Amino acid sequence: MPEQLPRLDERIIELLSADARMTNAALAAALGVAPSTAHARTRTLVDRGILSGFHAAVDQGALGRGLQAMIGVTLRPGQRQESIRAFAQDIRVHPDVIQLFFVGGVDDFLVHIAVDGSSAVRRFVVDHLSSRHSVASTRTSIIFEYHRNAVASDFV
Repeated sequence: MPEQLPRLDERIIELLSADARMTNAALAAALGVAPSTAHARTRTLVDRGILSGFHAAVDQGALGRGLQAMIGVTLRPGQRQESIRAFAQDIRVHPDVIQLFFVGGVDDFLVHIAVDGSSAVRRFVVDHLSSRHSVASTRTSIIFEYHRNAVASDFV
């Protein structure tokens, strides 16, 4: 069982999740600690693998990819291990794919894509998913709104 994080470390995670570009000086001020303390605690969280990266949130609409969809993919039974590996390797590098999830349940994968319109969603499903022999079925859901962790908590 993971150890309970000190409250200071929890606050560092909260603050950096909301703004990964926050300077160490601003982080220290928000925490009420010395900059050296904020830096050391953040470095420890990185070293322990708790903070695994600092990411930019991309506005897909501003890039002309305003339509996002989540596509559930079920693979055919038989030789699943090979199918799972090959599918993941091929699909995750496609430029329309934002995220790829290997899941348990009805679907084997959830593929999150961003494209310029409904025709592009259809082309992606037909050309890159349904055309694969290993794919038994797909289910597509259009995403109306998308909120990342820190932002989503504001809506609860």
